[in-house]
Amino acid sequence: MAFGKGKSGKPMKEEAAAACGVCGDGPGSARPLGRFAVVPQAHTEVVGETASNSGVLLFSCVVFAVVFCLVAGAWLGIAGTFGVAALVSAALAATLACMSVHIAQQWERVVVLRLGKFNRASGPGLFWTIPVIEQNAMRVDGRVRSTTFGAEETLTSDLVPLNVSAVLFWMVYDAEAACTEVGDFARAVELSAQTALRDAIGRGSAAEVAIRRQQLDRELKKALEEKVATWGITVLSVEIRDILLPKELQDTMSLEAQAEQRKKARITLAEAEQDICDMMCDMGEAYAENDAALRLRAMHLLYESVRETGGTVVVPSSFSEGFGDVLPDVAKEVLRGK
Repeated sequence: MAFGKGKSGKPMKEEAAAACGVCGDGPGSARPLGRFAVVPQAHTEVVGETASNSGVLLFSCVVFAVVFCLVAGAWLGIAGTFGVAALVSAALAATLACMSVHIAQQWERVVVLRLGKFNRASGPGLFWTIPVIEQNAMRVDGRVRSTTFGAEETLTSDLVPLNVSAVLFWMVYDAEAACTEVGDFARAVELSAQTALRDAIGRGSAAEVAIRRQQLDRELKKALEEKVATWGITVLSVEIRDILLPKELQDTMSLEAQAEQRKKARITLAEAEQDICDMMCDMGEAYAENDAALRLRAMHLLYESVRETGGTVVVPSSFSEGFGDVLPDVAKEVLRGK
C-alpha cells in the first residue's frame, strides 16, 4: 500500500507529508520528536479560487478621501484658510467615518462587539458601527474549508504503526459561537481531527483500518461533529486519502492474501468434486436399475469420442450383438456391416 502520484507530480507520500508539515526544511515544516511524531502540522485552506479582499480596503480608502475632502472644503469655505487645525479636523472626521461605515464580502460575517460584549453578526454588504463604542472583533469566512491532516506511526490495536493521511471538509455556520467559544477555531478543528484520527486507528487492527475505509470516514465525521458543534462549525465530510503500512507488513499481508486465495480455490474444487460424486452415485443407481440405459450411454460416449477425434472405430460383431435388445433393426444391420 504505497502512495501514488499527486497532482504536483511528486509522490503522494511526499505530497501528503508536505501538506501536513511533517517533513522538509521549509519554515512551515515540523520535526518529529524521536521515532514517533507527536502531532504533525495540519493545513487548512478555503476550497476553490482565493477571492480578493482588496475591495474592502479600497472602500475604506474612498470613504476616508471623500470625508477628508468634504471637511477640508467646508473648513476652507467657512474660515477662508486651511491650516493645521483644518488638517487635523479633516483627518479626524475621515478616521471616524472609516470606523463607522464598513462592508463585508458575500461570504463573510463580521462579529461586532459593543463595549466588549457580543452585539450582532453583520454582513454581507454595507453595515454601520458606532466609533469607539463598537468594534469589529472578527471577520468569519463562511465558505467551505478543507483541512489536510495525518497521523504518523500511530499504533493500531494489534500494535502495527500506520501512517494515515486524510482530508476534512467543514464550514462555519455560526459566527458568534466561532468567535466567542474558541480562541482559534481553525487550529482547534485541525487538532480535533488529528486526535479523532488517532483514536479511530487505535480501536481497530491494521487489516480493519486498511480495508474498512468508508466506515472509518463515518466514525471520524461523527466524532468531529460532536466536538465542534458547540463552536458553530459543521463537518461536511471526512475522507481517508492514503494508508501506508510498514514494508515488512506489506509482504506478510501479501502472503496471507495469497494463502487465503489458495484456500478458497481448494474449497471450491472440493465442493465441485463432492457435487460430481453425488451425481455419479445417482447415475450409478439409475444405470444399475436399467441395463438398456447403461448400454445407450456407452454408445453415446463412443459416438462423442469418434466425433471429436474424427477417427474410425471398429466394433466387433460380438459387441454389437449386446445391443440387440435395445437397438432397432436398422441399427443392427449397420453395426453388422450388412
